[in-house]
Amino acid sequence: MTIEQWLMIGVFIATFISLVKYSHVPERVFSVTVLLCLALSFVSVDDILTNAVNPGLVTLVLLVLCSFAFERTSILRRLSAGVFNGSKVKSTLRLLLGTALASAIMSNTAVVATLINTVKKNKLINAGKLLLPLSFAAILGGTLTLVGTSTNLIVNSLLIKQGHQGFGFFDFTLIGLAAFVLCLFVILVRSRSLPNLVDDDLATNDYLLEAEVALSSALIGKTIEDNGLRNLDSLFLVEIVRQGRLISPVCPEECVQAKDKLIFSGDISKVLTLQQFDGLNLYAEQGNLLRENLLRDNLTEVLVKADSTIAGKTLKKAGFRARFDAAVVAVRREGSALSGKLGDIVLQPGDFLVLAVGQDFATRPNLSKNFYILSGHQADNMLSGWRDYTTVWGFITSILVSVFTPLPLLSCLFIYLAFIIFSGALSVNEIKRRFPLEIWMIVLGALTLASAFENTGIAGIFAQNIEGYLFGQSIYLAFIIIFVLTLIMTELITNSAAAALAFPIAYNIALGLGVDPTPFVMAVAFAASGSFISPYGYQTNVMVYNAGNYQLKDFVRFGLPISLIYSTTVILVIPIVYPF
Repeated sequence: MTIEQWLMIGVFIATFISLVKYSHVPERVFSVTVLLCLALSFVSVDDILTNAVNPGLVTLVLLVLCSFAFERTSILRRLSAGVFNGSKVKSTLRLLLGTALASAIMSNTAVVATLINTVKKNKLINAGKLLLPLSFAAILGGTLTLVGTSTNLIVNSLLIKQGHQGFGFFDFTLIGLAAFVLCLFVILVRSRSLPNLVDDDLATNDYLLEAEVALSSALIGKTIEDNGLRNLDSLFLVEIVRQGRLISPVCPEECVQAKDKLIFSGDISKVLTLQQFDGLNLYAEQGNLLRENLLRDNLTEVLVKADSTIAGKTLKKAGFRARFDAAVVAVRREGSALSGKLGDIVLQPGDFLVLAVGQDFATRPNLSKNFYILSGHQADNMLSGWRDYTTVWGFITSILVSVFTPLPLLSCLFIYLAFIIFSGALSVNEIKRRFPLEIWMIVLGALTLASAFENTGIAGIFAQNIEGYLFGQSIYLAFIIIFVLTLIMTELITNSAAAALAFPIAYNIALGLGVDPTPFVMAVAFAASGSFISPYGYQTNVMVYNAGNYQLKDFVRFGLPISLIYSTTVILVIPIVYPF
């Protein structure tokens, strides 16, 4: 092998290691990979530009853009309203089947976000028994169609790059349906083993609140015990931030000083209790943006989206108040302890925020880009009337036309996108704000890696020598290795990145063995979606991990049998539907 080929292998290994280490920013890793391949002359500018407008990638981007309008329709709200009715078994089945079917044609993160609050508020079944099954049903539902999950579309983009026609809308359905039916049975049987979630109604012991001691406060100079700050109803003083120094734990004899930041943990519904203390100002009230009546009447709970512009920033750096006409009352994050001042906490996707909102909050156009609104004041940009119905039926019609006529899905989506822009269901400004640059960069990086493999000759060498690498073992063994390798990667990094990295390996193994690459590509697609053990491998898992107050052991105990059933089913069914 030449130095150029060894360098290419080094770039690939470095990309994988970087994705493991920086799994929260895969788009940046792939951006660096593209630049490295260009700098080392593994690809040309023409290669990159060609990849950037790959039909599969453009289809993926158009689907994401169209989903912005679809999320604003009433279809998910109607699904949410009719779930819990009748017996527990029927309600559970209605929830999981509805989630799976909805996830087959739209963003499963939007489906889960819409249903989380409904599940938590229902009085029929404890939410702890449902939230994790809800996420798994959304994941399984996404595997049913080409557009159900981004991993299927990414793999489709890479397949088109290799000169193949690409997958049809229902090419994944038989395999996904077999896995869904068997896994659904296991989910229903084992859901009783999940821990109960305490019915908190916007109240949890994990929310963090901040209050500052004013210069004129009567609390100054007295101990925590004397001020009565130790025995508050459902609130606990966990630490004090004083002149940049953290005091934790807080002793009863600790004296309160002016400008102290008192950090409480507890029931967010008891937030007004802190206003009984003279000169104790909540973080949400600082700057005179919000009045006391807003704290009482306008509390709104939101979930930070994965592509939010405020993710990775503190509240101060994000300019939160000015941007959203809202102030953060409390923050909650499952899986890691929060500490220090609220304004200095770096927000992450999946964080729950309780906001005291102003009059202009609901009209802000950037809400849908940054949050899923779980309770309280909804955004004003929800669709209604004829726009609501035509947006839903227009999308369904586009899919049906692509399935039953020669018109490709890409053309149908272009027409549909033009229609929803013309109808006012989606604005050009919203497209500019929410353009899926992260997904675009991930797929572009994967396509560029594939081009670099071919241009440097690595793909050819790999294909020619793969039979020797497998020591004469069967094709089926190679197929299983690809599936397991991708499954491990999707738990370590993200599902999209796992699919992007595993595809060139799987495709060239198939070429080396002289077999149809379709079953190997299908193995990558289904394995990349099979995140059932880790709360961090899939966005919906992160969401329910927070909402359900689960622990890592809950995911492992509940998800491991489902992962085994899913993997076994997929490994057995793929070669039957798509022979080698």
